[in-house]
Amino acid sequence: MTAPTIIDAHHHVWDLTVRDQPWVTGEALAPLRRSFSLDDLRPEAEAAGVTATVLVQTVTVAEETPELLALAGTDSLVAGVVGWTDLTAPDVAETLARLRELPGGDRLVGIRHQVQEEPDPDWLLRSDVRRGLIAVAESGLVYDLVVTPHQLAAAVSVAADLPELTFVLDHLGKPPIATGRLQPWAGWVSRLAEAPNTVCKLSGLLTEAAPTWTVQDLRRYADTVLHAFGPDRLMFGSDWPVSTLAADYQDVVHTSRALIQHLSPEEQAAVLHRTAIRVYGFPTSSPEASTTTPGQPGTETM
Repeated sequence: MTAPTIIDAHHHVWDLTVRDQPWVTGEALAPLRRSFSLDDLRPEAEAAGVTATVLVQTVTVAEETPELLALAGTDSLVAGVVGWTDLTAPDVAETLARLRELPGGDRLVGIRHQVQEEPDPDWLLRSDVRRGLIAVAESGLVYDLVVTPHQLAAAVSVAADLPELTFVLDHLGKPPIATGRLQPWAGWVSRLAEAPNTVCKLSGLLTEAAPTWTVQDLRRYADTVLHAFGPDRLMFGSDWPVSTLAADYQDVVHTSRALIQHLSPEEQAAVLHRTAIRVYGFPTSSPEASTTTPGQPGTETM
């Protein structure tokens, strides 16, 4: 039987000779204090059966997104880029248009801001942020949400207020897996999933778990989002290289597949690649691409 296509809908690269990654601090993150490139990822992805990826921003620096786009434009592994721009800037719409015109600009599929670092739990509800999110929607892009559980209430509100924008929840909203608690995280995630314009990434679980994690430790959290969003609104992401703090790339892919092995082949295909194709709207050689519509959904993680 032919192995299923896998799209890694969430990973990063960085070059410390170009720019520091100021979030990489402390002993726990010491293994990440080096450069990570697509050439590092490529053999790992090929061995795991990953055929395409989504490259996601890491720092709130305007120069990073053009660099990621240029990289994607010259590398067939990267099907899409989720970049950053200042959502609160008065000229955000013009900036998004300029990004689309840059080398590799056709790979821009979404925008993300490090909301998890904002001290205001209601940052997403600010009027200037809302104006920026509307510009993202009008540009035909999606918005990746990187939030912690205490910020999910604001995410619920903004997703309901902006039905024209697709919101992609990164890393399940960072549930407290290491503690074994489900609430209040599970309740807020279920509320978010009630908005049809929301999608969730099955990513970042291992670095939220205890060092002695098992697949069973993760299952309750994966089952929660599977029940809330359904396979057609769930997509796999590795969160490489952050995930290397807990496991190698092969183990991340294997663990994610183990968490969905009880699903039907069609449902597994949705999580492994079809949802990413539909939501991010990038071209692919797989047959499913020809019938999809872009932009609308049917420890530290970045």
